[in-house]
Amino acid sequence: MTERTSCVIAGGGPAGMMLGLLLARAGIDVTVLEKHADFLRDFRGDTVHPSTMRLLDELGLGEKFAALPQSALTEIAFPVGQDDQVVIGDLRRLRVRHPYIAITPQWDLLTLLAQAAEAEPTFTLRMRTEVTGLVREAGRVRGVRYRTEDGVTGEIRADLTVACDGRHSIVRNEAGLRRREFPVPIDAWWFRLPRDPDDVTSTLTPRMANRRFAIVIPREGYYQVAYIAKKDADAALRAAGIERFRSEVAAVLPALADRVDAMTSMDDVKHLDIRLNRLGRWHLDGLLCLGDAAHAMSPIGGVGINLAVQDAVAAATLLAEPLRRGEADTRALARVRARRLLPTAVIQQLQRVLHRLVAKPVVEGRREGPPAPMVTLFRRLPWLSVVPAYLIGVGIRPEHAPDFARR
Repeated sequence: MTERTSCVIAGGGPAGMMLGLLLARAGIDVTVLEKHADFLRDFRGDTVHPSTMRLLDELGLGEKFAALPQSALTEIAFPVGQDDQVVIGDLRRLRVRHPYIAITPQWDLLTLLAQAAEAEPTFTLRMRTEVTGLVREAGRVRGVRYRTEDGVTGEIRADLTVACDGRHSIVRNEAGLRRREFPVPIDAWWFRLPRDPDDVTSTLTPRMANRRFAIVIPREGYYQVAYIAKKDADAALRAAGIERFRSEVAAVLPALADRVDAMTSMDDVKHLDIRLNRLGRWHLDGLLCLGDAAHAMSPIGGVGINLAVQDAVAAATLLAEPLRRGEADTRALARVRARRLLPTAVIQQLQRVLHRLVAKPVVEGRREGPPAPMVTLFRRLPWLSVVPAYLIGVGIRPEHAPDFARR
């Protein structure tokens, strides 16, 4: 079966859903294909930054977003010794409407975007439908092949195909686009621990000890914990077993040591192979890559969702009119990368610096915190904390909702 639309988007994550919503508000026929039956996924990134909340306000979705379950984080800090910390990012210093990071279940954000998009007559969301390949004609991408959960296969022809299917993008790999990989010294292991109803936190502070560190993210009813250790250690951790893992977590997070028994086996611990990479080209004729499909980010700073959303806004702003005219050619697609390359490169460079100065020395056992000059600098000049706060919370070249999408 062959179908037709103006734009087909592979992947219903933050970039895919935002792009679908914006193009639909521009009156463009758009179809989003999502392979899962729903948006519920453990251990997705859940940080929504000030720039994204401002964007939701511009789209008329601010009040609905504010009603979602969420926790507010106002500081990004590193531990110094056992009972002290240094704040390197104070979001309260930002002159923005939302001077904090909202920790919101990503599935709630995606559901909000989907509901808003489905109110537009030109929008279609198809769940349980996985993109399996590209349709090509005369050297141009003309759409996608798909397979549903029930095994039904077909094609969707489109003027533009957009890959928003994540760091393991099938569409990008099928297109043969090449990535530049940057060295990463760490991997992450995600799990949940119980959270008491009266537990309150406003600081995202890693805890560091014994070649390990952990980041605790408060969620409604539980903590989402990222255990960070040396790269390629997954096999050794699993071979050592759950008892050993519990003891290591308790050593890094003594305040939560009484809760580690909530992990019953290593099946409760999900490994994330952290990658930091970027495509040289984000497009082919008829195809564009956005979000993690174009640039995989480290979880440091929680910027992945927000960069993906910003990519989508830039793409919709630059491509809506060319799509209406049927002129979304390679020059138009190249303008999206040209606009989003600098913000992406700056954040990736910041993450690489933090990997080198903080993460690598910790997992190699050379330090149990940030370097002393960094601690001294931010303590003597605390106002400097507005710089990392701005880079992470707002970013270089933040995007605004195009006029056609505002409500």
